[in-house]
Order: sequence, then C-alpha cells, then structure tokens
Amino acid sequence: MKRWFAIALWQRVVGGLLLGLGFALVAPGQVHWVQFMGDLFVRAIRMLVAPIVLVTIAAGITTLADPKRLGSLGGRTIGLFAATTALAVSVGMIVASLIRPGIGAPIGTAAAHPLGDPVTPYDQLIGIVPVNIVEALAKGDMLALIFVAILTGVGTVIAGEGGKPFAALLQSLSAVLLRIVGLVMEATPFGVFALIANAVAANGAAVFVNVGWLALAVVLGSAIQILVVHALLLKLVARVPVLSFYRGIVDALVVAFSTASSSATLPVAMRVADRNLGVGRSIYSTVLPLGASIGKDGTAMYVGLLSLFACQAFGVTMTPAIYATVLLTGALAAFGTAPVPSASLFMLAAVLSAVGVSAEMTALVVGFVLPFDRLLDMTRTVPSASANLVVVTTVARWEGELDDAILAARPVA
Repeated sequence: MKRWFAIALWQRVVGGLLLGLGFALVAPGQVHWVQFMGDLFVRAIRMLVAPIVLVTIAAGITTLADPKRLGSLGGRTIGLFAATTALAVSVGMIVASLIRPGIGAPIGTAAAHPLGDPVTPYDQLIGIVPVNIVEALAKGDMLALIFVAILTGVGTVIAGEGGKPFAALLQSLSAVLLRIVGLVMEATPFGVFALIANAVAANGAAVFVNVGWLALAVVLGSAIQILVVHALLLKLVARVPVLSFYRGIVDALVVAFSTASSSATLPVAMRVADRNLGVGRSIYSTVLPLGASIGKDGTAMYVGLLSLFACQAFGVTMTPAIYATVLLTGALAAFGTAPVPSASLFMLAAVLSAVGVSAEMTALVVGFVLPFDRLLDMTRTVPSASANLVVVTTVARWEGELDDAILAARPVA
C-alpha cells in the first residue's frame, strides 16, 4: 500500500489508461466485467459537482470581500474565456479548411437523428434564475447554481459582521468538500482503466475507419488549441513554465479524456489548481466552476470544424460572410452548451441554420457522427479542461494569487 501511494497520482492514472487500452485490445469481450468501476467513478464525481459549484463559488466570493475586486475578477475571467473560445472556433475552421474532411463524406447514407426542440437565447437567459434552488441542485443546472452561489456570496459579504459566521461555515464546507474530492481521486486509476477499456472495446477502431478524416481533424485541432493558443497564453501572459504547468495538470486532462465531461472534471481541476499550480483558493473556487459552464474550447473548436464539415459535405459555397457567421454563432453556441458528453452535436443546428442548412440536413450530420462520437468527444474535452486551468492560472497571476514556488517545485523531467 505504501508503494502504491508513493507513486504520483498522475503516473497511476496514465498507467490505468494504458492498461485499459491493452485490456480492450486483447480481450474486448471481457470488458463488461470492469464496467462497474467506471460507472461508480463517474457517479462519485458527478455527485460532488453540484455542491462544489454552489459552496466553493460562494466561499470564494466571501474571501474576496471587496466588491470591486469581485467585479475585476469576473470581467477578466469572462473576457479570457470569450477570447479562447473565439480562437478555438477559428482553429476548428482553419483545420477543416485545410483537411476538408467533409468532401465525399457519405452523409446521405446516415439515419437522421432527431435534434429535439432548440433552446432559444431567451430561454437560456431566463433559465439562469432558478424557480427552485433544490430542483436546480437535483438537475445539476450549472448556470442556475452559479447564479445562486454568486448571490449567496455577495449577500454574505454585504451582511458584514452578521454574515461572518455563515462565511466561516462556507469556508468549512468548502474545505471538507475538497478533502472528499481527494478521497474520490484516489480511485481515478481504476475508473480510468474501466472507462477507457469500455470506450475502446465498443467502437475504438471504428471511429478511425468510418470518420477517419474527421477524427484526424479533431485531434489536430485539439493539439493546436493546447500547444499553440494555450501555451502562448501561459508563456506570454501568465508567465509560467509551460512544461511544468502541463505536468501539474495531467490528472485533470486524463479525467477529462476518460469522462468526456467538463463538469465531471471540475473536482480534480480544483484539486490540481490548489496543489500543483499554486492558485489561490479565492480564485480557483470562483473561476473554475464558471469555466465548467462557459469554458468550452474543445466544443467551440469542434462546432467550427463540424460546421465546415457539413458545409463541405452538402456543397455549400463558402464566402467571407458564411465564415464570419460560423465564427460568431459557433462561439455563442459553445458558451451555451451543457458540460455533458456529446452535447456539442446538438448545438450544431443553431450554427448551420444561420448559414442556410436545414434542420433535416443537420439531423443527417448528427446521425452520421453520433455512433462514433464517444472517442471524438473524449478528445475534444481535453482542450476544454486545459483552457479552464490556463484561464484560472492567468487570472491568478493578474490578481496576485499565484504561488510560483508550488509550480516551480514540480520538476519537468
């Protein structure tokens, strides 16, 4: 047991990933015996997401105390996420324009997949304010929970002396929740092992055979967003060593890949921000839950990529106006996407309808991609997790809440 815990968690997690991949390739018919470990792990993480969002944002605001600082923090955070999201859509469009994965794609042979009723911007805006807080907790409605948490934190600060006991309670709850996260994360190697084994055994090879060019474009777009956009932001703005940063967040990236959910990645992202990156609690407890809802670089990149994929497949003539429309609507759609697997596919209608692609044709695209989307979704969740941690580190630098000694203590080699 001592030897096991002496190994760094990220090394155990990577080991679990490799073993899961090997198990699926050697004995794909036996992976159902380990499926329960992956299901339990995902359920345990999702169990923590709603209370973490509600408690840690409120607790983080109470530590800021100064309302002016809260406004500065929020403005910088949203501005950075908007910038990385817009760049991610651009990256997806550039990659699609170069690789042209939609040319010759047999979209017409796919079975149309119903898209359901689209959520209007008005409904999204109104839905931020929950009618019932308990219902919002039960559903895990992230934007509603963020709204309630901000109100709770601001109200506690404004209450002054009367709010101090409640602020102390929030701080205590936040500390307890983060300890529980630490306990759950010790099961990560086993959860990752089971999740990867099941994903690869189900359709691992098929995704590269049936939608090979699209898969290549997703991998390339994700790599460019992380290794170019995020790395430059870290180097030039946050002023942190890039290699040390990425070594410090390996745990979060592996969990993002395994679960294909930004929401499920939130607990481990908070843990690595605290322990490995040296980000102050008041910063990561406010920025990261917000990022789980609006920090969707992977989704934005994929929406831009898949929009051009559809246009290429249907022979739509691309003009500067269409490119601009995809860029704008893609960024807005990514902001409104739920942090759950494959959600970005169903935001595609909002983008394609703006460039003249009908809902029936969009349903064909979704039907073509959906059977193979699991591994594509796992891949594009990684840049979303990376973006959230890059933004929180950058904001922490601006706010003077970044402990360089903690990050420097982690050797690169």
